[in-house]
Amino acid sequence: MDNNEVTIHDIANILEIDSSTVSRALNNSPRVAKKTKDKILAKANELGYQRNHLASNLRKSKTFTIGVIVPRISRHFFSSAIAGIEETAFKAGYNVIICQSLESLEREQSIIDTLLANRVDGVLVSISMETINYNHFKGLQQRNIPFVFFDRHCNISENSKVVIDDFEAAFTAVEHLIEQKSTEIAHFAGPQNLEIYKNRFKGYKAALEKYNIPFREELVITSTLMEKDGSENVKKLLALPYKVDGIFCANDVVAIGTIQHLKKMNIKIPEEIAIVGFSNESISSVIEPALTTINQSGTEIGNVATKLLLDKISNKTKKGIHETIIVKTNLIERTSSLRTKK
Repeated sequence: MDNNEVTIHDIANILEIDSSTVSRALNNSPRVAKKTKDKILAKANELGYQRNHLASNLRKSKTFTIGVIVPRISRHFFSSAIAGIEETAFKAGYNVIICQSLESLEREQSIIDTLLANRVDGVLVSISMETINYNHFKGLQQRNIPFVFFDRHCNISENSKVVIDDFEAAFTAVEHLIEQKSTEIAHFAGPQNLEIYKNRFKGYKAALEKYNIPFREELVITSTLMEKDGSENVKKLLALPYKVDGIFCANDVVAIGTIQHLKKMNIKIPEEIAIVGFSNESISSVIEPALTTINQSGTEIGNVATKLLLDKISNKTKKGIHETIIVKTNLIERTSSLRTKK
């Protein structure tokens, strides 16, 4: 008999006992005599019976599984967030299904359908760059499946999220460039349909305004923030009639592409153009020059988001109460921006 196919009915037939008695014995019910229970457990072990936890959990209407959707696992922030998610979920007895949207709305929608088919108890999600339609999240709400946004989120009613203060972090980054004597500061922005990039852009503008530096729309270049975009953005920037001496990049990946292209053009960093990134990717500290960046703790965000989701699943949070938790960031100063000693 194939071990994977042994059922309680097989054990019942061999021992000529009712299958309901076998089920009770395997669940350690006090309604079954010890002698009978021992006999059933011995036969179950002999046949290599394995309890179907999924079926058992479904009967309890819980699968102890959560779904996680991230844009790209390869990004340091998301891989560290997943580490935090898995650590917290495992301690609470939950399994994790990890999926990546690869920045595709269609793929994100399909993943939600798959997670629903797998009867997950809740979902953690950081939305894709293409996500401008939120019906798939409203579908989760209609089915009473708890979900929590982390990092990238969208403004739909009755949602919980764990985020950083993107406005404040961007303001800090641009203020640092100004303190390092930059006066013509460009911004390599992310898609403005996403709240995080919208708020980073607002933080950039607010810092310029505070220091009476004119805002020039031409110095804001929007892209999907890939490494190749750094190179393309620099070409566009240098064709403009301004002597740009600082660039605030909405992520580290585009900042690294920017640094590489400026070096090819023999433009000195930070002497001629100072650069600040965002998110503290692993490569940021080893690229030459090392990249000044905003540090956001993916592991902490993952931990906090998972705790919030598990509270929602177990109804510890009151129905209808939705939370926004803000995790602190800090600026890591490195060579790419430091012109003056403090």
